[in-house]
Amino acid sequence: MANLSPMMQQYFEIKKQNPNTILFFRLGDFYEMFYEDAKLASKELELTLTGRDCGQEERAPMCGVPFHSYESYVARLVAKGYKVAICEQMEDPALAKGLVKRDIIRVITPGTVLESSMLDEARNNFICSLCIEGTDAGICFADISTGALHATALSGGDLTEQIKNELSRFSPREILVNQNTLELKELPKFIRERLSASLELLDDTEFEPHNCSSMVLEQFHSKSLGDLNLSDKTGIVQSIGALLSYLKRTQRVGIERINGIDLYTGAQFMHLDLSARRNLELLETMRNKEKRGSLLWVLDKTRTAMGKRLIRSWIEQPLLSPVQINRRLNAVEELAGDAILRDAIAEQLTGIHDLERLMSRIVYGSANGRELRSLSSAVMRLPALKTLLQSVKSNLLTEIEQQIDLLEDVYQMVDRAIVEEPPFSIREGGMIQPGYNAELDLLKGDMSDGRGIIAQIEAQEREKTGIPKLKVGYNRVFGYYIEISNSYKDQAPPEYIRKQTLTNCERFITPELKELEGKILGAHEKSVQLEFQLFDAVRNNVAAQLTRVQSTADAIARLDVLTSFAQVSAVQHYVRPIVNLDGKIILKESRHPVVEILLDAPFVPNDVTLDRDENRVAIITGPNMAGKSTYMRQTALIVIMAQIGCFVPASYAEIGITDSIFTRVGASDDLASGQSTFMVEMSEVADIIKNATNKSLLILDEIGRGTSTFDGMSIARAVLEYVANKQLLGAKALFATHYHELTELEELVDGVKNYNIAVKKRGDDITFLRRIVRGGADDSFGIEVAKLAGVPNKIVNRAKQVLAELESGQQVSMPKRRGHKEEAQEDLQLMITPPNETDIMDRLKKLDVNTLTPIECMNTLFELATLAKG
Repeated sequence: MANLSPMMQQYFEIKKQNPNTILFFRLGDFYEMFYEDAKLASKELELTLTGRDCGQEERAPMCGVPFHSYESYVARLVAKGYKVAICEQMEDPALAKGLVKRDIIRVITPGTVLESSMLDEARNNFICSLCIEGTDAGICFADISTGALHATALSGGDLTEQIKNELSRFSPREILVNQNTLELKELPKFIRERLSASLELLDDTEFEPHNCSSMVLEQFHSKSLGDLNLSDKTGIVQSIGALLSYLKRTQRVGIERINGIDLYTGAQFMHLDLSARRNLELLETMRNKEKRGSLLWVLDKTRTAMGKRLIRSWIEQPLLSPVQINRRLNAVEELAGDAILRDAIAEQLTGIHDLERLMSRIVYGSANGRELRSLSSAVMRLPALKTLLQSVKSNLLTEIEQQIDLLEDVYQMVDRAIVEEPPFSIREGGMIQPGYNAELDLLKGDMSDGRGIIAQIEAQEREKTGIPKLKVGYNRVFGYYIEISNSYKDQAPPEYIRKQTLTNCERFITPELKELEGKILGAHEKSVQLEFQLFDAVRNNVAAQLTRVQSTADAIARLDVLTSFAQVSAVQHYVRPIVNLDGKIILKESRHPVVEILLDAPFVPNDVTLDRDENRVAIITGPNMAGKSTYMRQTALIVIMAQIGCFVPASYAEIGITDSIFTRVGASDDLASGQSTFMVEMSEVADIIKNATNKSLLILDEIGRGTSTFDGMSIARAVLEYVANKQLLGAKALFATHYHELTELEELVDGVKNYNIAVKKRGDDITFLRRIVRGGADDSFGIEVAKLAGVPNKIVNRAKQVLAELESGQQVSMPKRRGHKEEAQEDLQLMITPPNETDIMDRLKKLDVNTLTPIECMNTLFELATLAKG
């Protein structure tokens, strides 16, 4: 260290304080990295590794990125799980005496990103804090880019599953845990593999109850935990306290952005576990993890970033209160019925920027002039929006109108102070409007006058010396100078002081020029410094209005989601559901909200009847591909849509409040943990039975198929009997099965009804009618479905033979072995093109079925059949 240069010594002192980070060390217009950080960053960011003199024999490995475009590089590092410490110059290098002061202004981690370029505007970026003590846990989730903080307490023997469900619902990017968490062996693996989140083990002292209580009380300006409704919630206090401590350590400033706690419990929202959210494809599809094809894709017509984040939250948290649900439905009904109002609101919402995240950057002190202007332009649209809502009737829309603060003082403050198109940097001037500050105007006047005087001096000196090409120039080394080409240098007056000799000219200075230079440059430096001070004051004044802006942002987000629901409901011809506590699910002509949009053909609607009495369990039989899964999923989705306050795809809908939806739909071997399909299936069934209530809706698809026929059928029957029994569970359930023997339960078990998917059969061909009808299926149509899927006729015919022998009780015979010549002949026949195939295909390609009359269809079909026969 002793041999290192002063700057490099400074680097190592700062690096020592932040050992587990990549240090972005500001040097002029670049953030530089040195030594191991440089080697790592050059590899991860594909940067050229160079070197820098450091006072020792070997040059220090170095790489760097421009400071004005550092965000994209930081984003790539953070996405890979690294922490990046931003070390800034704390004074102007031009004014610094000796080494420029530098310090860490913040540490960027996966859960503490603020930069808009590094965030998805449609998703919250949560950081989680989890404190486990025995069978109890406190867990909280914060999004520092919006100021949101949610917290809850968990307890019980299935603590791991509860934690998994909460983590998967919020999908945090970074998770802070205490030592006890590592004892739950499944949890760290789940965090790494399923959430791809960064896991940070904190020292247990960070979760010390007394210190955490002090942190919480200080943060929320309260005298006691009771004022915050936290007096008996030690686990929550520990998790929040540890989180706040971590944020203060990494963010340094702006933690006041988190100014409230949302304490939630399972009693407020429908319980949707990880399996249900995945199987029902609420936010993304199972196969491709895409938004397209999900319920969110259908419902999300929001126009603002705040609305896009809120609609995700609403979809994942259906309400359990009919009063709250009907408040939303009343608002949606009013907007859906008034297309002019709905379109006008949507138009005004379109121009409103992300108030929540803009305010976060303002409060954290990282916002520039452009972001203040974005806030101003968003606020400018509020009066028109508020005017549109003045005539609304529903309570929720009226409440939203009252909650919107016009923020006129904020708009005027920013508009008066900040130029319309401010520069990116806030340290180089050019941000403040003329007329905003008299002292600044005077300094800029001196600068302008000085430059005008320079031009006058140049003209005067040309005339005085008779040198036509004499000019006055400027550079950062010599300041202002007079330049005379070599052909005229002998004519330079004696008072000119020679400063520099170049190849083709001489440069001189004069006392008058140096005096003027001091005035101009001094005015410039003072103006830049004053502009920053004025800008910072404006930014702080805007930050002081956080509560008002946050309240308005919340109102706009809710209005945006309600307008989105209304837009979809009107366009897709949804109906308002009747939501009550009767426990019934009655749907007439219901449709799958996603499939009906993706289908080219018209969707076949179906009725649903479930209640707590005679129609508790519906056993649905029918072939694969016929639509059983679609029918069951659409029922679950419609219940969710109703309980988030949206209209639903049906001609009539009555929804009794459902406290939870459980799904057992398909399974795959969990080879990583050594679990088979059947083991996964049984684990899910066990979880459903343990957590479901008589107010739950169960979607059970093909239980028992992962084992032998008799075992599987026995398990399926036992589960059905348990679910249907009022003394044991009595939940509403849709149960799809291929075990036709289970249909006899309608006669044996109270509350069970049989349904099947109607199929039309002609010979060996079948047509799925997609219609759910009462009664059990006559046949599974497995062989016909195999044929439909393209299984070769040779195999289909053999399957029919085996089936016939099994049904007659005979022993299955082996097929007769034929000679190679016969097999070759048959294979050859399969390869030979059927007679007239080309003519038939040509005619079919040219055929427009939509233009044919029924009699023309019959004639055409007869002609094609004749051609096929040769």
